[in-house]
Amino acid sequence: MKAPASLAVLACILIAVSSLCAAQTSYAITDLGVLNSNGYSVARAINATAEVTGAAGNNSSNVSDIFFYSNGAMTSLGTLGGTSGIGNAINASGQVAGYSQNSSQAYRAFLSSGSTLTDIGDLGGGSAVAYGLNDLGFVVGSAVTAKGENHPFLYRNGRMTDLGTLGSSNNDWWNSAQGVNNAGAVTGTSYDAQGNFFGFVWKNGKMTKMGTLGGPWSQASAINNKGQVAGLAYTKNGSAHAFIANCGACPLKDLGTFAGSTSTVWGFGINDSGVVVGQSTFQGTYHAFVYSAGKIKDLNGMIPAGSGWALIEAQGINATGQIVGMGTHNGQEHAYLLTPQ
Repeated sequence: MKAPASLAVLACILIAVSSLCAAQTSYAITDLGVLNSNGYSVARAINATAEVTGAAGNNSSNVSDIFFYSNGAMTSLGTLGGTSGIGNAINASGQVAGYSQNSSQAYRAFLSSGSTLTDIGDLGGGSAVAYGLNDLGFVVGSAVTAKGENHPFLYRNGRMTDLGTLGSSNNDWWNSAQGVNNAGAVTGTSYDAQGNFFGFVWKNGKMTKMGTLGGPWSQASAINNKGQVAGLAYTKNGSAHAFIANCGACPLKDLGTFAGSTSTVWGFGINDSGVVVGQSTFQGTYHAFVYSAGKIKDLNGMIPAGSGWALIEAQGINATGQIVGMGTHNGQEHAYLLTPQ
């Protein structure tokens, strides 16, 4: 029997609504856990096979281990002999780069091979920290020179190279490289001769100063394999917004804010599709966000209701759109993994 026209129309509407709902991105959330019962964890990076790194510590002491998460289990990579460490980057081979205190409690950059952490040296000043890593095993970060100045570095083929600055050398850790792609292009932040800091892109021995969103400063956090950079830049009215730029010398694109607010928004990670993740202040609290298809979205509105989670920051995103970061789960600070549904 043929359905009445009104029912047929209703059926079409229901199908259309169902298709629209299916098209809206939502995420399943996984608690990555902790290494001890009175512990916390923060996630910093994820690779294409959903291996994750970060730090897991004890709430009752100033101790934290570098963690490696794979196949549903978190394991400790320990430290370089000191009381704390963190994994900041992970590549396709599962190598981890970050920094750890050594037995003298000095901060040292490391690169892992399996469960072994290798100190990759410094620029003559005794300290170094690593923030970025590519699939070739190149590491970037900030190291202290023999003159006591912090400079961005690139470590490759067993050697650490001083990348220089945009004109000013000081002991501020903001003179730092933050990310490196598989073509060897590096991004980070440095001070110029006037004492202002800007994002930069370093490639083939040349450092290019990035612009701003109309304000005085910018900071770059991550670079993808297409050369797109994400970070934070200041606007004319003094607000700080997340940006994406298609090259070092390209104009910065303002990613906007939640509900038109003027809150601080910082892009921490970017994948090869140009999807950016980070953190925004909104109504007095920190919120993790994702930027895709021209819109910035609060990740807290994209996970199951009643989950007990408040997502504070998103730090890394892989090629399939899985996101890692830190939030509170029933009041406890835990690392999380979001998987698109």
